[in-house]
Amino acid sequence: MSDYRIDTKCVQAGYTPTNGQPRQIPIVQSTTFKYDTSEDMGKLFDLEAEGYFYTRLQNPTNDYVAAKIADLEKGTAGMLTSSGQAANFFAFFNICECGGHIVSSASIYGGTFNLISVTMKKMGIDVTFVSPDCTMEELNAAFRENTKAVFGETIANPALTVLDIEKFAAAAHQHGVPLIVDNTFPTPVNCRPIEWGADIVTHSTTKYMDGHGVAVGGAIVDAGQFDWMAQKEKFPGLTTPDESYHGIVYAEKFGKEGAFITKCTSQLMRDFGCIQSPQHAFYLNLGLESLHVRMPKHVENGQAVAEFLEKHPKVKSVSYSGLPSSPYYETAKKYMPNGGCGVVSFELDGGRKAAEQFMGRLRLAAIETHVADARTCCLNPATSTHRQMSDEQLAAAGIPAGLIRISCGLEAKEDLIADLQQALG
Repeated sequence: MSDYRIDTKCVQAGYTPTNGQPRQIPIVQSTTFKYDTSEDMGKLFDLEAEGYFYTRLQNPTNDYVAAKIADLEKGTAGMLTSSGQAANFFAFFNICECGGHIVSSASIYGGTFNLISVTMKKMGIDVTFVSPDCTMEELNAAFRENTKAVFGETIANPALTVLDIEKFAAAAHQHGVPLIVDNTFPTPVNCRPIEWGADIVTHSTTKYMDGHGVAVGGAIVDAGQFDWMAQKEKFPGLTTPDESYHGIVYAEKFGKEGAFITKCTSQLMRDFGCIQSPQHAFYLNLGLESLHVRMPKHVENGQAVAEFLEKHPKVKSVSYSGLPSSPYYETAKKYMPNGGCGVVSFELDGGRKAAEQFMGRLRLAAIETHVADARTCCLNPATSTHRQMSDEQLAAAGIPAGLIRISCGLEAKEDLIADLQQALG
């Protein structure tokens, strides 16, 4: 549906029923699939034919939804995973093996930071973190001979920094590696990193794509633009025979458009099994059908709340790229002219005590670890996710004790502001 606008793609892409087929995406709730002969099934195992044999690898429901997300991001292929964390791990590990190295923005979700810096380090994969605001010279200095990928988040969670996608893409391509961008917060409605040079896009579909706190999930989309064969020595998993699949060379057989996702599915999903359930994929699709309608409201509410907080005397600082005072205002306007997301971070005067009092007074906004939901939710890391840390340790980590993260839902902005007003006292 490349000729259609994104509003239409949200509703229609990925699945086109033929005569007499279900209008809604069917939930194929089956672990296995029947074939008439062993030869027919053997062709699937040899990757010589399209089809399904075991849901741990692929499922029709999942593929319909993955195709929709790929279309929204203007990619050539996509796949669903069990979570956003699984999506990022698969995207890295599909091209980065033991002895490899990743260059990553330091301003990323804490879970992903730990994945790269702790867990993958145990697997023999190293990382160099750089500031999202680094100069091109500083960025180039982070690369090594064994660098396999560059990573960043369009809008970082929870720091809300905005990635200069073109700068990071230029550096990645200069060093012969792909740029992987986590586009969870803006979604393809507000930003499509592939249009700015990204090669692989990931999502935690649990957030805005689902939008209703129903189903955990993730997605990977390949732009289909990176020439793996041109960097043959860097990516042997894609450019040399895979003996576990009869010596197939993914980049030769499936080309730039399909090699990355085919390998990710047939090899990593086969071995790790981080599949999204067909039921969750169905829920995800329901969320996608209204994504283009919901995102402008999230942005409207986030902007209104950020503007209110910036003027409040008890608020020390506000982080939101839609504010002209934000250091990321111009970058955000470039990549996200229609706005980014509904998540706002702000720091209260009075530190931990003020934050505790504020959180205790909230009536409409729910205290949750979740973000990017239809319902407004709020979190103070110092009294919840990071409560084991002292105020000094929090400050050193860039998470002051008085920091609040609020994810503005779809309620009336006037009601959200009224709730914040009374909670601030």
